Amino acid sequence: MKFFPKKLDIFISKQFLLLFVGTFFICQFVLMMQFLWRYVNVLIGKGLSLDVLAQFFWYMGLILLPEALPLAILLSSLITFGNLGESSELTAIKASGVSLMQVFKPLIIIVTLIMGLSFFFQNVIAPAANTKFGQLLLSMKQKNPELEIPEGIFYDGLPNCNLYVQKKDADTGKLYGIMIYRMTGSFEDQAIILADSGMLQSTEEKKHLLLTLWSGEWFENMQAQELAGSASVPYRRETFAHKVLVLDFDGDFNLTDASALNNNARGKSLQKIQNDIDSLTIEYDSVGRAHLRDLYAIYYKTPDLSKKDKAKSEKLAQTADANIDTLLNRMSAERRQGVVSNALHRVQGEMTELEFKSVITKEGDRLIRSHKIEGIKKFTLALTCLIFFFIGAPLGAIIRKGGLGFPVLISVIVFIIYYILQNTGYRMSRGGMWSIWFGMGLAPAVLIPSAAFLTYKANNDSVVFNMDIWRDLLMRALGMRLKRHVNMKEVIINDPDYLGDAEQLKRISKEVTDYSHEHNLKSAPNVIKVFFKYQPDHEIERLSDELEATIDDLSNTRDREIMKWLNHYPILSTKAHTRPFERRWLNILSAIIVPLGIFFYCRMWRFRLRLLKDLKNIKIANTNIISRIKEITHND
Repeated sequence: MKFFPKKLDIFISKQFLLLFVGTFFICQFVLMMQFLWRYVNVLIGKGLSLDVLAQFFWYMGLILLPEALPLAILLSSLITFGNLGESSELTAIKASGVSLMQVFKPLIIIVTLIMGLSFFFQNVIAPAANTKFGQLLLSMKQKNPELEIPEGIFYDGLPNCNLYVQKKDADTGKLYGIMIYRMTGSFEDQAIILADSGMLQSTEEKKHLLLTLWSGEWFENMQAQELAGSASVPYRRETFAHKVLVLDFDGDFNLTDASALNNNARGKSLQKIQNDIDSLTIEYDSVGRAHLRDLYAIYYKTPDLSKKDKAKSEKLAQTADANIDTLLNRMSAERRQGVVSNALHRVQGEMTELEFKSVITKEGDRLIRSHKIEGIKKFTLALTCLIFFFIGAPLGAIIRKGGLGFPVLISVIVFIIYYILQNTGYRMSRGGMWSIWFGMGLAPAVLIPSAAFLTYKANNDSVVFNMDIWRDLLMRALGMRLKRHVNMKEVIINDPDYLGDAEQLKRISKEVTDYSHEHNLKSAPNVIKVFFKYQPDHEIERLSDELEATIDDLSNTRDREIMKWLNHYPILSTKAHTRPFERRWLNILSAIIVPLGIFFYCRMWRFRLRLLKDLKNIKIANTNIISRIKEITHND
């Protein structure tokens, strides 16, 4: 006994690790296929070589490895303890005095090591794989960018451009509702281009892209270094009917510059994320302060006026009847049109500037949030390994179903719940609707209490998740029942008392007939008696007990004809035709809740009609068995 726990630990660890290796590759393959489906359009029709595709799948596998580990732990722990429970090995282990937590102990150590490996992988290997994968993916998108432009979202596959297309004609390749953010080295030199329609084509030598635009406007910040401290920001605005932009582009497959992925939080370690969060916070705080100074300058600056106009304006402002409309009416038509045009131009310029600044500040908030989310995700994804073990192992011990059938179904359900919670929290946090800690902690906050509850139930040998019990409960609720199965016995010790059983069946047939006439089962049940003044039906309970005793005695026969008719006997429901529930207060409550009461009332009426049919079948089976007994006894 001294070395028993150690041998048990080795045995269970081997069972778990063998299943973990197999389920890990299955989970990895499934996740890769699901991930591949997102990028199938990037791979098709690009003429990519096998070595490029091999790199694509290699980096994809490395990225998805931390996500496959929790799912593999969940599935392997379910199968491990499901097999032990199904083969009664778990029962034998508990009977020997080893508690379930002692059985879990070696696997907790193994899963903790896997959890540490997951965190190390996410912090050291996965960032480099993410950067390489992003660089490879961006290079693939730029292989034929005119084929990749989506509808309704910004596309960043063009050099130094973010392109938004409202609608795309798949047949002609023409683009409609175009918005372009053209980026250079600094925020001050960026431009916004709007166009009603356009076309993107590559040149014959595959070295440039031609972006043809029709009917649009071009807004560009012309702020230079020498004007950086000035409050006023000059803009260039151009309206065009037709314009062609030439973009540098290499049609051969070449890896793009990885510097374009510097802001990708998934490609950074935890230390790098923290350093970049500090840098981004300082940078965008300074941008915000600069924007605030510009707003103060706008509100407090006065338009350039001549001394004569300024004196008139001050004098008019001091009068009580000063009115803007009166001033405009005193002006000539040409002067009035010039004032209105100038005011409209200034308002449009301010709106464009505010929109541009809004893009900058929103981008800064998004980058900071994405870095914080990825930092927290490294911990939560590693912790999920341990959480999934404490869900899978207790569930396997409770359900006691091994193999790949039922455990796979349970694992899929648990993983779907986790995926919905995790993905919802991630998206809401990334969008700024939820706080980051709340969104990223949503899935662990739900799953940790669930894991603790399941572990508690499994440790106390709970049958709350026994599927046979739930199946029987569901069948009773729906009025379903099992058919009787009486099999021929191979060894019979005592032959049945044919004459006594025949007399008993005759008496049961008479009592069944009397019961049917007395209770009038075809009529609707009395509502008051059903829900408020229930009286048990001991007569049908006694008939059922006598019938079961007779069937049990006759099951010792070797006569196949009697055995056939024994299986025709129904299994009587002795209480379902009398009231909905055993407890009186539940019956009263169901009557008060009218829709529920109507359901149970109709269900009881159905049980009464079924009981009437069962009694008729009992009489038919009794008649045939009595007739067969007479033949047997006459021949003897």
